[in-house]
Amino acid sequence: MFGRNRKQAVLAKGPVLDLSGDRLRRAFTNLGESAQPTGGVSRYITALHLKSALFKELLGQSATGITETEFLDLAAFIAPVRRRIGPAIARIGIEEMAARIEVLLHGGGTVEERLAHFMASFPDGKEMRWVRDLGAELLHFTQPSVPLMTRWIWDARVSTGVLREIWHAEDVDAAEITAPDDLATFTTLRAEIDGFLEGEGVYRDRLWMTDLLMAHIYAGYINDRGGQYLRNDFTQEGDPMLHTRRMLGLDAVDTKTGRTRLRLIDGSAHEFGGSLSARLDLTTAEDAPEAADAHS
Repeated sequence: MFGRNRKQAVLAKGPVLDLSGDRLRRAFTNLGESAQPTGGVSRYITALHLKSALFKELLGQSATGITETEFLDLAAFIAPVRRRIGPAIARIGIEEMAARIEVLLHGGGTVEERLAHFMASFPDGKEMRWVRDLGAELLHFTQPSVPLMTRWIWDARVSTGVLREIWHAEDVDAAEITAPDDLATFTTLRAEIDGFLEGEGVYRDRLWMTDLLMAHIYAGYINDRGGQYLRNDFTQEGDPMLHTRRMLGLDAVDTKTGRTRLRLIDGSAHEFGGSLSARLDLTTAEDAPEAADAHS
C-alpha cells in the first residue's frame, strides 16, 4: 500500500494489510507536534538507538554470564515486563533465565520457532503473557532487523493493537481483522509503515521512526480508552508523549527518586548498575536539548 518496488518482495510473502493512510498521516503529524516540548522527534530516535546499544552490549554476542543486575537493567526498559519480572527471576534464577535467552537470541531454528520455544519455557496463563513482550523486545533491540512483535502492536488473540488503530474501516472497532500475529504480519506491517514514512520525506532512521510512530499510535488508544492488559502501567495524564515513552520503555527512570520503575520481589525499586542505562531517561522536558525534527 505504501511501499516502493524494492519492498514488494517482502510484502508478497505476508498478508495483505488494509491500512488507512489518513490515520497514519494524522498520527505522524501529531507525533511531531507532541514531541516538540521534550526535544523533538530526534531525541526519541536517539534514545531508541541507545536502548538498542545497551541490549547489544549485554546480549549481542552471548547471554551466557549476564548478571542479574544487568538483566534487570534491560527489563527496566520493557514496560509490560518490569512490574512482573521480579517473581520470575526469584523462581528460576538468573542462570536459567540467561540460558533461555541464549537459545532465543543465538539458538538454531527460525525467529518464530525460537520465540515460541522461549514462551513455552515459561508457565502458560494470563499472568505470563508478558513473556511474549520480553522475548519480542530482546530479539528486536539486539537484532533490529527482526520486527518488534509485541502484543501492543498486534495481539490476534484479543484483536487489539496498533494494527487495528490504523486499519482502514468505517468502524474500526467492529472491523474483523484476520491477520495472525506471526512474523509475516509484523514484517509486512513494518514494510508498509516504512513505505509511508519514505513517502512523507523521512530518509534517516526509519526503522526506529517506525517503532516510535507505532508507539504513538497505540498511546493514542490508551489516552482515549485505555488498554486493559497495560492499564496499571499508564496512570498519569497531561504529557502527550507520556504513554509513547512507556510503550517503548523510555521512561525507565523515576526522576523524582532516581530509581527505575522495575520492582523486585520484595517490592523495592531496582537501581541501575550501568552508566549507559541512565542516559535513556526521557521523563522530563526541563533540560531537553534543541533538536532538528526527524520529519525533514
